[in-house]
Amino acid sequence: MALELRQQLKLSQQLVMTPQLQQAIKLLQLSRLELAETIQQEIEINPVLEEATDTQDQGEAEHEGNGPDQMDIAVVEPERTTEVQMENDSSLREIDWENYSNEYESGFSSRGRDDNDLPSRLDILTAKPDLHSHLSWQLTLSHLTAEEQEVGHFVIGNLDRDGFLVVTEAEISEGTGCDAELAHRMISVVQEMDPAGVGARDLKDCLLLQLARLGLGVSLAATIVREHLHTLENRNFGAIARATGRPIEEILSAITVITALDPHPGRIYSEEEPQYIIPDVYVHKIGGEYVILLNDEGLPRLKVSNYYKDILKKDSGAPADTKNYVQEKLKSALWLIKSIHQRQRTIYRVVESLLKFQHDFFEKGVAHLKPLVLRDVAEDLGMHESTISRVTSNKYVHTPQGTFELKYFFNSAISRHDGGDAMASESIKERIRSIIAGEDHQDPLSDNAIAEIFAKEDIKLARRTVAKYREQIGILPSKFRKKPKLS
Repeated sequence: MALELRQQLKLSQQLVMTPQLQQAIKLLQLSRLELAETIQQEIEINPVLEEATDTQDQGEAEHEGNGPDQMDIAVVEPERTTEVQMENDSSLREIDWENYSNEYESGFSSRGRDDNDLPSRLDILTAKPDLHSHLSWQLTLSHLTAEEQEVGHFVIGNLDRDGFLVVTEAEISEGTGCDAELAHRMISVVQEMDPAGVGARDLKDCLLLQLARLGLGVSLAATIVREHLHTLENRNFGAIARATGRPIEEILSAITVITALDPHPGRIYSEEEPQYIIPDVYVHKIGGEYVILLNDEGLPRLKVSNYYKDILKKDSGAPADTKNYVQEKLKSALWLIKSIHQRQRTIYRVVESLLKFQHDFFEKGVAHLKPLVLRDVAEDLGMHESTISRVTSNKYVHTPQGTFELKYFFNSAISRHDGGDAMASESIKERIRSIIAGEDHQDPLSDNAIAEIFAKEDIKLARRTVAKYREQIGILPSKFRKKPKLS
């Protein structure tokens, strides 16, 4: 068969995702922070978009959106500040700025320098010192030679986030060119610094350093750490008592001292900051009814610039290319405003559906959470499952029971032997937590025993499923939960 080229007309239908539709889908799955950043980027690249700052601009923005489908987003107007006059402030004149210095600034001194060269203390932002800066500050205050300072800084620079030393004495000598005796001595200097236990090579060394700081270097607690740490990890207190020849009461007292120590002394100076969750939706119970409120605080309120709207008028006299450019940007701005409103509206409808399906949870708590899948909410709202998945990603709701991610309300079902209503996996976890909380601590329940308790309640739950849920809620196995008898 010969190959040939020919033209052919063909009619077909296919679904094409326009850039605008892709943008609308992308906005659905963004978190609050990502949405705020996206809006700010659009304001920077689209000259037609502006941020409304008063009620009049907000009304204009809604008018440009052609009704509620184009509703804009709220913005919190920043508080206005007035200029502070400090020349005649007697309280400021009384401050001794000469002695007002940061204790973490090594070698800071204003003597011998022109005051005009010094930065204002009001221009310096304070920050929490990390472990290395805290130790370096202590090293600077020590009476050490230049060589000892260099070796000390090298030791401090090779501590991990827990405060443990990650290099050997030979590596310290090679890195600084010092002898082994100086390297060993500077390790000891760092180990004497605050916090106690810093500069240790491992957990055992760390605990012993802390006990020595407490004056317990030759105590029973130190003996347990030095010789029976592995047995202590397995909570085999009887074996420790037999090995040391001491009564179980003294062993437990020593273990109480050990458990009060910090196995990660460097983490108190960690640079990691807590990440606070800002709910996207609030659900309040008012007068026996639940009210859903979208959290628009902190999100810029968008409007279309009047200046560019005037350019599109027939009598503006602007060139055709300019009008075409502005018209394109105007369509993009209106689509963004509509997409943001549609995103907020979709989140509202999803939470409204969750409130209907999980009403018992909002009333009574986690134990009454029902099994729910994305398809249930999708069918209730007439949407696709992928849309519900995008809406519930990285979104949080504040409820009378606490703040939860929207994904939290979707749980697999655990069936019952008697064919009754299935239970949600989160409800099972809460039940496991309550069972373990009420167990005999001297004879804790095994995973198999917990599974038998569920079987008596006609709930099908395998032992390995109990173990999986127990690990997910951070509860140790039964052998680690056991407490010894004192008599």
